[in-house]
Amino acid sequence: MSLKKLRKDNYPEWYQCVVSEADMAENSSSPGCMVIKPWGYGIWERIRDVFDEKIKSTDHENCYFPMFIPLSFFQKEAEHVDGFAKEMAVVTHSRLAMENGKLVPSSKLEEPLIVRPTSEAIIADSFSKWVKSYRDLPVLINQWANVVRWEMRPRLFLRTREFLWQEGHTAHATAEEAEKETLTMLEAYKELCEQTLAMPVLSGRKPEHEKFPGAVDTYCVEAMMQDGKALQAGTSHFLGQNFAKSANISFVNKENKQEYAYTTSWGVSTRLIGGVIMTHADDEGMVTPPKIAPYQIVIIPVIKNPDDSELVMSYIKELQSDLAKQTPFGEKIRVKLDKRDKSSIDKFWEWTRKGAPIILEIGKRDVEGNNLMLRQRIYINTPEGKQVVSKDEFVAKAAQYLENIQHAMFTKAQKRLMSNIREDIIDKEAFAEYFANANEWIADNTQGKVAFVRGKWCGEPETEEILKQMKITIRCIPFNQSGTTGTCLLTGKPATMDVIYARSY
Repeated sequence: MSLKKLRKDNYPEWYQCVVSEADMAENSSSPGCMVIKPWGYGIWERIRDVFDEKIKSTDHENCYFPMFIPLSFFQKEAEHVDGFAKEMAVVTHSRLAMENGKLVPSSKLEEPLIVRPTSEAIIADSFSKWVKSYRDLPVLINQWANVVRWEMRPRLFLRTREFLWQEGHTAHATAEEAEKETLTMLEAYKELCEQTLAMPVLSGRKPEHEKFPGAVDTYCVEAMMQDGKALQAGTSHFLGQNFAKSANISFVNKENKQEYAYTTSWGVSTRLIGGVIMTHADDEGMVTPPKIAPYQIVIIPVIKNPDDSELVMSYIKELQSDLAKQTPFGEKIRVKLDKRDKSSIDKFWEWTRKGAPIILEIGKRDVEGNNLMLRQRIYINTPEGKQVVSKDEFVAKAAQYLENIQHAMFTKAQKRLMSNIREDIIDKEAFAEYFANANEWIADNTQGKVAFVRGKWCGEPETEEILKQMKITIRCIPFNQSGTTGTCLLTGKPATMDVIYARSY
C-alpha cells in the first residue's frame, strides 16, 4: 500500500512506515525499546544542541545524576509515587548465579532501586545538601539523560520503555522566582518547537487532574498532528515546596529564618521527533526541517562513464568549498556527499524518504554548463521541486533556500492548526456528536473530521469520568481566556473557563 493511501486510511501504520523507510529507528530485541539509527539520532543531536545552547544562555548548567534511585526517596512524596507507580522498573538483585545450567538472580538488595522514571526525588536529595543559605539560591541545573517508564503499548519515538530526554531542575528562594522560571522555560519550549522544529503549538496550564504528580501547577505546549490528535510537546512544572519539604531542601533566609525552597522541573524528550514526523511527513516519507536536518544539502554525483569521475568530483569539491562559506540560520551549512556505490536514482529516493531538505544531482552535462540539478524536498512532486540552476546562483542563494523551506514548513503547519480549532461548538450534544467521529488525515490547511475544540469547562470532578468515557482529554487551559460565560461542553452547567479539548497521543 502506498504511503499516500496509508496516510489517509491508516494513519498509525503510515507513521510506522515513515519511520522505517526514513531509516530513523527500529524496534529493539529488548522488548518495548528502540534502536535510534543515525538519521533519527542526528535529528535528536540537532534538537539537543539547539536547546542546550538556550539552556546555557539562561544561566543553567548541565550535570548528571544516577539512573538508580533508592525506593525510599520516592516514598517521601506519596503523590509523586502514586503517579508513576505503574510505570516504574525496579532493580531487586545485584548479581546472577548459575543454577541447574541457568542464570538466576542471586543477591537480593537491601533496598530496591528504581530505574529513573524522572529525577525529582534524587535531585531534591542533592539540593538538600547544596542549599543552606539564601545565598546558595537559585540553583539552576539540567541533565541530558535516558529514562525508563514501563510502557505497555510502545510506539517508536512516541512511547518506548526507554527514551532520551532533557530535564531541568531548579530551586529558588521565593514562589515568585520559581513561577517565573516555570513560565520562562515553557516559553523556551514554545520557541524550540516553532522556530527550530517548525511545529506550531498552543501553550497553557494543565487542569488539576492532568498535573505532574506532586506539582502545584503544570504548564504545557501542545501540537496538532496531521490526524487532528494532540501531542504534548513539552511540560514545565511549578512544584512549590512539596519536594523541598519531603527532601528537606531548607535554607536560612535574609531575615535569618529557616524556610523551604521552591522548586521547578521541566523537560522534553525524543517524543519531539515523533511530533516532527506527524507534523511534516508526507506521501513520500519524512520531511525534515532544515534547522534539525543532520545534512541540509545532499550531493549525489551522477557518473555514467568512469572517465567522467574526476571531472564531476572536482566540480563537486569546488561546490562544497563554496557552500562552506554560507551561513543559513547563522551557522555553517551541513553538506553530505553521497559517494556510495549505488545508482543515483536509488540514492535520490533514499534521501527523499529521509526528508533531506535539498538534494543536488550533478553529472557531466551539469559540469559543462556550470549548472546543477536542484531538488527541494517540500516541493518534490511539483514543478518547483526539480530545477536546473547555475552553480553560482545556487551558492549565492543556498542559505535563502534553506531559510525559505523552514519558513514554508512552519507556515503550512500553522495554517493546519488554525484551520482546525473549532470554536463554534457550544453545547454538549454537538460536542458529543463531533467527537463520536473517527480521526482521519487532515488535508493541507483544510478542516478534517476531528481535531481541536476550544470551549467551556466547569471544572467539576464529574467531568473526569465523562472525558475518560469519550476518550478525549483537556490538553490545556489557554492563557488567553475570553472572560465570557457559557455552557460546559461536558455537563451543560454554566462555565467561564476556556479549554482545549482533543484526542491525544
